[in-house]
Amino acid sequence: MERIWLNHYPPGIPAEVDLNEFASLKDVLLRSCQRFGELPAYSNMGASISYAELDQSSRDFAAYLQKSLGLNRGDRVAIMMPNLLQYPVALFGILRAGMVVVNANPQYTVPELEHQLKDSGAVAIVVLENFAHTVQEVLERNLTLSLAVITTEVGDMFPIVKEILTNVAVKYVKHMVPKWKITGAVEFNAALRIGHGQDLDDVPLTHEDTAFLQYTGGTTGVAKGAVLTHGNMVANLQQVGAWIAHDLLDGKEVFICPLPLYHVYALNSSLVFMKIGAHNVLITNPRDMPAFIHDLKKYRFTVIIGVNTLYRALLDDPAFAQVDTSGLKVANAGGMAVQRVVAQRWKKATGVPIIEAYGLTETSPGAICNPLNIEDWTGTIGMPFPSTEATVLDDDGHQLALGEVGEICMRGPQVMSGYWCRPDETIKVFTPEHWLRTGDMGFMDERGYFTITDRKKDMIIVSGFKVFPNQIEDVVALHPGVAEVAAIGAPDERSGELVKIIVVKQDPALTEEALLEHCRQHLTGYKVPKIVEFSSEPLPKTNLGKILRRQLRNRPTPTATATRSTVSKPA
Repeated sequence: MERIWLNHYPPGIPAEVDLNEFASLKDVLLRSCQRFGELPAYSNMGASISYAELDQSSRDFAAYLQKSLGLNRGDRVAIMMPNLLQYPVALFGILRAGMVVVNANPQYTVPELEHQLKDSGAVAIVVLENFAHTVQEVLERNLTLSLAVITTEVGDMFPIVKEILTNVAVKYVKHMVPKWKITGAVEFNAALRIGHGQDLDDVPLTHEDTAFLQYTGGTTGVAKGAVLTHGNMVANLQQVGAWIAHDLLDGKEVFICPLPLYHVYALNSSLVFMKIGAHNVLITNPRDMPAFIHDLKKYRFTVIIGVNTLYRALLDDPAFAQVDTSGLKVANAGGMAVQRVVAQRWKKATGVPIIEAYGLTETSPGAICNPLNIEDWTGTIGMPFPSTEATVLDDDGHQLALGEVGEICMRGPQVMSGYWCRPDETIKVFTPEHWLRTGDMGFMDERGYFTITDRKKDMIIVSGFKVFPNQIEDVVALHPGVAEVAAIGAPDERSGELVKIIVVKQDPALTEEALLEHCRQHLTGYKVPKIVEFSSEPLPKTNLGKILRRQLRNRPTPTATATRSTVSKPA
């Protein structure tokens, strides 16, 4: 296929990247630690570790896994914690030991964690003790499950006085640690001390070795582990690295990471910036807006990532106006569509556009991105990264013409090898030509830029016409009286489906008629919402901030504090 986007790449971006510069993520880490030793690698809650300290601590943890736990190359080790300094230490320790990282959401319920541990075959878990009670319940439900447990407290890698004060406050003042008891559990700092006195066996790793089992719900809702190899991850680091090389400098950048490292978007971003020696500032709880903005004020940051809802939350907080953004070079967004109004407000507030990118767990995750030299929101997700192919296919696998809407499909060295122990699910997502079906609908224009219209499963069919919720939400969000909106399909006897919107008000005086009049000015008749539901509660979201339309579709009636109105169809 012709990669027409190459003709529109900014100067200096290659068509292909060197996939063989690094054999593994371990090699990437060791080079960065050697090059940037005394520079700060990661900071969290006012404490920092340097690249040299990251090197030593991750080495000690790797030795502990090998020698004290007796784990072997390829064994799966889970990490279950929010963004803390312990996270990169555990992450790189597992990889240096030749083992596989299984990222687990700390908010998992017992059945969700049980499924992931059993499905992955994890033999150990590193867990923040705030969530150790969940691990305890899993073990009590599965008495034959053999799982080494390493627990950590929030302040374990802080300087000693700050460590003690933080851990006491979390446990005894804020009462954030439910009671738990796991026989044989070992403290994280104890593991580091033990590992410090042990030898580390060097495990040669190649592109074929698995680095992560990254779990994703996919289209079925059943969590599946995407097998991401060292080759997949190295390829994506090289691709993203080539994309940003002209704008970002080795050893000079300050990267704000408010998204959880257990999510592939933040995970990959952190690895990219570790590779170039950036100072990675980990935000533990971005919903604590005063603490988040405090950190933004403390560091003269140059790069930030986020999702649409997070950027909106920052802009809505009056304290954000006091943040110095004069050093900001790149604001990147992924995970969900960026709304035009949010992009415009961000550019006005900071002078820097939001660079929208696109990816999937199955693509490690970066696949498509807007160039860093754009001036304003483009309404597209950009062009494929170097060494990446993208196309638009119909349901039968035939390539569609420019401008035609179909399923966006990907090929490239960052695409997963398949789902862990799920050949049936793997077959479903790959075409015979080995295109990965993304489940996202969209089209490509004459420049090779891709635009997502919506998720295939979220598309609304009104009297045979396709309606994409993203477009409806983008229009509704332009109204200044709207704080949040979700568009979903609702059954209708005449048209099959109709458009329903659930709105959280920014302006309490907002009326249904004012909102519908706004929609009529921007949308053709069949796209105008026919059901408007006002909710006083925030819309349900993932931990990343993506609105959960599926939960809204399954909610039969509004909450008691919500207002619902049905609007008759226009003639």
